[in-house]
Amino acid sequence: MSRNKRVNVMVREKFTHIYARAAERKGGEAGLESLLAIPLDAEQLRAIPDHRWLAAFSQKVFQSGMSWKVVRNKWPGFEQVFFDFDIEKMLLMPTEMWERKATDPTIIRHLGKVMTIPANAQMIHEAAVEHGSFAAMVADWPGDDIVGLWRHLKKHGKRLGGNTGPYTLRVMGKDTFILSQDVESYLRNIGIIDGGRDTQRSLQAAQSAFSDWQQESGRPLCQISQIIAFSCGDNRI
Repeated sequence: MSRNKRVNVMVREKFTHIYARAAERKGGEAGLESLLAIPLDAEQLRAIPDHRWLAAFSQKVFQSGMSWKVVRNKWPGFEQVFFDFDIEKMLLMPTEMWERKATDPTIIRHLGKVMTIPANAQMIHEAAVEHGSFAAMVADWPGDDIVGLWRHLKKHGKRLGGNTGPYTLRVMGKDTFILSQDVESYLRNIGIIDGGRDTQRSLQAAQSAFSDWQQESGRPLCQISQIIAFSCGDNRI
């Protein structure tokens, strides 16, 4: 079967079938629904202060390749050492001060990851200058181009590529799908993705498929993503 034909088959698959498989694996519809995320609306997203976005990005950067629990347990120390991630203060700190802070025993001492904080503070500041706040930019970013927001984070931020940026968006309440291992495997199995996961071609193909499922189901992208993951892979109850 050609790639184009395989893609067409996937687009025609009813989301109700995917949902039914997920519900069967999670003990029924009630059990499945209890696991699904509920994204914030645009007004709620705009209300999030920009320093909280910086904190969230920083936490996900540190969690990459490390125990998430260890990072969470250490996080109060990060908040104190980095002045609650106040954007203006982050931009005013000289390099030698960052180097000193990277050795503070109350945080996870990793200079490379620490140096993402001023870089991502600069990204947030630039967005605030253009859009009024970083939160406003995120809130207004259209769901039918969520991969465009991923690309923005990767291009203008530091260490926000892969799933780091998307996971942060999900945690903060922005509606986004995530190419988790289960979701990526599913998309590959039915021919939506057949190359590198983070190529423009693969991301746009995934976006198109999720937009179709959203139009069919009326559900937010995050729930569609979760339901697909729950419908396959090793995650039965």
